[in-house]
Formats: sequence, C-alpha cells, structure tokens
Amino acid sequence: MIARQPNTATCWLCGRGFATKTQWHHTVPKSKKGKATVPVHPICHKTIHLHFSNAELARFGEDRDALLANPAIEKFVCWVQNKPADFHARVRRRRP
Repeated sequence: MIARQPNTATCWLCGRGFATKTQWHHTVPKSKKGKATVPVHPICHKTIHLHFSNAELARFGEDRDALLANPAIEKFVCWVQNKPADFHARVRRRRP
C-alpha cells in the first residue's frame, strides 16, 4: 500500500522522515496472519523483503533490532541514513 501524501512520521527501518511516498510494511506477513503495519520508504521495504523470507519476518515480528542485527541490513541503513527522504535507487537482488 502506498500513500502519496507528506507524512510527519519516520521510517520504521532507517528512521528518516518521509517526503512524498510511504509504504506500509506488515511486520508479520499477511500470509502468516499478520495485521500490524509500520511506515517505511519504498527502498527500505524492498530491502527488507530482499533479505528475509516471510517465515523469517514472522519470527522477527515487530523486533526492528533483530532486522538490524543482519549485517546487510545494518550496512544498508548506514548507507541510506544520509540520503534525502525521497531517495530511491535500484535494490540489488540476492545472489543465489
């Protein structure tokens, strides 16, 4: 789900504010009966789903620190924190 209105909240993953686009991430995937959502940037949302399966996300739930313990996520957050709120770049796919 994408909201295209300015938002005063901050991204659940990276902590940056929002400019124009906000996506809502299910902390526990809908396929695993999750209902709670948190606001994230599109690039942050893609990065989360790139590095974790739905089963892993269901185990983490709303534990943001568990996601940040992953070296790839930690590196991404450090890299993206100084970018503008509406920054977007291609997200690399995981190598098999």
